[in-house]
Amino acid sequence: MSGWDEGQLFYSDPITGDTGGDNERVIAKKAFLEFLLQYRQDNVFVYRDLLRRHYHLKVFNLEVDLDHLSAFHDDLAERLKAKPGDFLPIFEEAARDAARQILATSTEETEAPDIRPIQVTLTSSERPVSMRHLGSAYMAKLVKISGIIISASATRAKATRLMLQCRSCRSTRPWDVKPGFGGAQLPRTCNREPLSNEEERCPVDPYQIVPDKCTCIDQQTLKLQEAPEDVPTGEMPRHILLAAERYLTDKVIPGTRCTIIGIYTVFSDRKERGTSTVAVRRPYIRVVGLEVDDSGPGRSNTAILPADEENIRAMAHEHDVYDRIVRNVAPSIFGSDDIKKATACLLFGGSTKVLPDGMRLRGDINVLLLGDPGTAKSQMLKFAEQVAPIGVYTSGKGSSAAGLTASVIRDAASREFYLEGGAMVLADGGVVCIDEFDKMREGDRVAIHEAMEQQTISIAKAGITTTLNSRASVLAAANSVFGRWDDTKEADENIEFQSTILSRFDLIFVVKDEHNRERDEHLARHVMGVHLNAEDPQAEGEMDVAFLKKYIQYCRMNCGPRLSPPALEKLKNHFVQIRSEAHRQYVETGKRPAIPITVRQLEALVRISESLAKMKLAPFVSEADVDEAIRLFKVSTMSAAMAGHLSGAEGIADQQAMETLHKIERAIKKAFPIGSRVSEKRILQDLDNKVTSSRCSCCDLLLLL
Repeated sequence: MSGWDEGQLFYSDPITGDTGGDNERVIAKKAFLEFLLQYRQDNVFVYRDLLRRHYHLKVFNLEVDLDHLSAFHDDLAERLKAKPGDFLPIFEEAARDAARQILATSTEETEAPDIRPIQVTLTSSERPVSMRHLGSAYMAKLVKISGIIISASATRAKATRLMLQCRSCRSTRPWDVKPGFGGAQLPRTCNREPLSNEEERCPVDPYQIVPDKCTCIDQQTLKLQEAPEDVPTGEMPRHILLAAERYLTDKVIPGTRCTIIGIYTVFSDRKERGTSTVAVRRPYIRVVGLEVDDSGPGRSNTAILPADEENIRAMAHEHDVYDRIVRNVAPSIFGSDDIKKATACLLFGGSTKVLPDGMRLRGDINVLLLGDPGTAKSQMLKFAEQVAPIGVYTSGKGSSAAGLTASVIRDAASREFYLEGGAMVLADGGVVCIDEFDKMREGDRVAIHEAMEQQTISIAKAGITTTLNSRASVLAAANSVFGRWDDTKEADENIEFQSTILSRFDLIFVVKDEHNRERDEHLARHVMGVHLNAEDPQAEGEMDVAFLKKYIQYCRMNCGPRLSPPALEKLKNHFVQIRSEAHRQYVETGKRPAIPITVRQLEALVRISESLAKMKLAPFVSEADVDEAIRLFKVSTMSAAMAGHLSGAEGIADQQAMETLHKIERAIKKAFPIGSRVSEKRILQDLDNKVTSSRCSCCDLLLLL
């Protein structure tokens, strides 16, 4: 024991050893205080300056990077991750003491100013944990997960410290409430001792809450769902409840992609009546850090390394980069080169513009594939979903207006209404692939009008009035009215969509299954080759799908081309020309085109030209890009709009035959009522009686019947 006599100093570090709880709390608080006051980068005290700045701005919030804490005191950071429920309140007390010291030294006041409680929020560069891996091993620990917010409740006041008053003796006492969704169990008896033996004790359950003297904070309930690209094939996306408090409330809306750092814990869900045992609890995450992924359209979880960026820029400067990209768009599909080029333009998109008055012009391209079955339309949609940075695939038959846009749901526990985002909200910044577009109900189809042009979804239901973002491209596939495209009918008879929805598509392709022996041989040979080389990775194409996805992501994030003066002049002249052609067709035939040619088609040409320039990482649109955009527009939308209208010397004979055929149809409809059952023999006999003795083209067509 000579050491004690010599006056030496002995100490122990409770952070690393087993000590009492109070002593550990004091030492941990000192360590947190030292970190906030002493941590610096490049001779700058990071958190000391941050606390001073926030106090003058009346913002009582401090965001701490866990990497900084690990670099300063690694064991303290590990304790915080393992027991955040115990150490985070100590951290907040240390932040309040640090702010009091900083402000006391920076002012001339003799006493330290009164500091309101400071909320410490955390951020980290660690990889997020998959929502499917959250289990009992993570209980009461700090976790980091990412996903999409699908619903957000209104902000409510939650009491953190109750003031209880006895009904009998009127004495008061404070009572703390657990954070998160945890409630408070009020004491059953009064703590006041009777003054004499004759005085009766207060009855059981004497306390009532005094609302005006309670301490409250803001709290919001969120629901986080897995990102679509993280959900395994055939699985249902999982979701988990979040509890956000104080400065973390009202930070996100449905459809927002974010990363959450929080404490994984449980609460008792009283509405689940079937659980008779107290050991069954519902998990949730108490949020202590929230990072909104606001990098804009084209965001993705795929990291682009410097080596990838070098390869991307090298490929962009090649002269045949456009052809290479098109060859790697759905290489398993035979032919359909123009459709692949349109899909490539859709994946890259144009340039989004925000005008000085706040109006936003969309840069996303919408494409409609309309035509015969068995032409690989759905396969093209599946490929676009796979390659797009954010892709959502849905079928028109199983989709409703609320499922595509947003729905208003009533919470079963609180009976309050809240929003849940649909497919177009969840695909914000990506591509929505809608198959069987013609099978949708007309009312559901009308619901996406605003989402396709203004790229917003306005909700005004059950007292909720808000606007959600749906900045996504739409790639839709549909069949014609008769299942197959009927060349004997006009375009408006084959297309059952209204002009309001058709004008919102930049490119509309009529896909026909043409019977050609030579083409069928090439098609059969290609399909057999795909089946034979299904396991060969080189058979898919010369570019890896992962690299193509990175290339698309990089171009969307780092390139926003604009029109050059020559390209602008050429687009203006072409728009005037196609409007003149549409008007001339209306004058000659007396029928307006099934697909209207409006100013939206001019903006579509601008977007397609910009997407072609974006593939080459070019800052300006060239005349070659405009020429290719005009060609794509002519073979798609213009061709579909003029379908059924034959003109020129080569179409005179076909036009006369079509007129005769329409005459026969009108005669049949006039002779026999609609819905009646008449034999074919009787129809031919009645028409044969009306035929004149002289042979004409009508007689020839009648014999063909």
